Amino acid sequence: MRIISITSLAILLLFIGLNYGCSDNKRPAVVFPKTDLAESPLIPMPVKMSSTSDAFGLDQYTAIKATGTDPGFEEVAEFLAEKIRTKTGLVLEVNPGDPENIDRMIYIQQTKIPGARGKEAYQIEIKKDSIVVNAEHPEAVFRAVQTLRQIIPETSNDTLADRSIWVIPTGLIADEPYFEFRGSMLDVARHFFSVEEVKKFIDLLAYYKINVLHLHLTDDQGWRIEIKSWPKLATIGGSTEVGGTGGGFFTQEDYMEIVAYAAKRYMTIIPEIDMPGHTNAASVAYPFLDGTGNPLKLYEGTRVGFSTFDTRRDSVYAFIDDVVGEIAAITPGPYLHIGGDESHATRPADYVHFINKVEKIVQKHGKRMIGWDEVATADMDSSSIAQFWASEKNADLAVKKGMKIIMSPAKKAYLDMKYDTVSKHGLNWAAYIPVDTAYNWSPERYSEGIPRESILGVEAPLWSETISNSTELEYLAFPRVIGYSELSWTLPEKRNWEGYRKRLAAQAPFLDRMNVNFYRSDLIDWKDSKFTYKEIPKD
Repeated sequence: MRIISITSLAILLLFIGLNYGCSDNKRPAVVFPKTDLAESPLIPMPVKMSSTSDAFGLDQYTAIKATGTDPGFEEVAEFLAEKIRTKTGLVLEVNPGDPENIDRMIYIQQTKIPGARGKEAYQIEIKKDSIVVNAEHPEAVFRAVQTLRQIIPETSNDTLADRSIWVIPTGLIADEPYFEFRGSMLDVARHFFSVEEVKKFIDLLAYYKINVLHLHLTDDQGWRIEIKSWPKLATIGGSTEVGGTGGGFFTQEDYMEIVAYAAKRYMTIIPEIDMPGHTNAASVAYPFLDGTGNPLKLYEGTRVGFSTFDTRRDSVYAFIDDVVGEIAAITPGPYLHIGGDESHATRPADYVHFINKVEKIVQKHGKRMIGWDEVATADMDSSSIAQFWASEKNADLAVKKGMKIIMSPAKKAYLDMKYDTVSKHGLNWAAYIPVDTAYNWSPERYSEGIPRESILGVEAPLWSETISNSTELEYLAFPRVIGYSELSWTLPEKRNWEGYRKRLAAQAPFLDRMNVNFYRSDLIDWKDSKFTYKEIPKD
């Protein structure tokens, strides 16, 4: 990508107006310390970043101006103003009518980015009197705003003037993602999480440019989404959870609220209905679905592989058509996940028959099917996607069928794995995954049979057998999910553990401010004191 210069006549005229306003106000010029934008602890690391060793002063005399035909640009400007207010207390006007009392401006502009490879490319130019964000799509400018949020220091400098000023380093940033799909998964089936808990997780993920949240909505222990044509799925199937401590489900209105909240943050929700295995809760609610012939009862344990749908019964597929149809109708994103893993109680021929039929049902309702890597053993359409979690053989088979792959190898990317032998929560059947192990792998080189061009992106799943609330969720997810965001976004040659661990250390003030119960790994020298930018000594 090339950095584009600011030559718009409209901006030039506005600069003149700003300078005129400054002379009227007679505010003395502020002498800023020299700063280095390259020292900013950005995660994920941008494609290009260069410093001009000066500073932009964010203060009460700053405003935000959004330009462009897409209303999303002004919506993102309002989002930025709100995040600045919550971080600094400053109330920045958006699209001010009279710039007389404004010294500096943040411009959010709808501009085509030369050489951009996708719709998330953006550029930021920071000068002493302006910050200009250029992007063609509102999704891209939203990603840029996350970069700006990270550049704004946690504390103001109150020694420069008679007011608080947040010193932002000047320079240029040009950025776009390496993978288009950058996700995490939350299992709300083993333990249920509320709408507000999911929203908080979305906010934290969005801050690090993650753009997909996969919700594992059904399993043996619980069915968590209302299906109006089959109400017992939620009222009976959703009545318990692991340990028998509660249960619950999302009404369709709850689910749509989560989808809308995520959409405002340019995040896609992927619903998962796991089948033909992991289906005990559904079969207890409607016994005709069961294909085991065993006595049915609600399940509160953690064993897997004991349940299956009756894959040869036509009424089962009529049921699936209803379920998929209702969920697809309230899911604007392009994907629907059908699970397909650990179907040990399903005979192989029945499994293939089932996946083949369900794929067509998903397609009938206008969605692109995703399944765990076992689905590659069926006669899959190349438009479907395999999520690699366990079997490289299955993933290789999916590649040969022309399918895209989501990289979620359990040994590297499962957030429910313990950090070490003394971790408070989590499992260890796949591996112990400390913070450095979570970061030090390359999705594009993990398996010889999965070339870069076959990889849709990376997803870090968080299964909930051992966690039941946000505090425990955050312990397992953070800080590891931050590293997965960089593996998803940043160019391979820009990834470096020593550089990353220093930038990760500087995330502590943000995580503390967001009341995140993150795991304070001994591998990281956490910045418990408020982070300040490294200043360059003056000549």
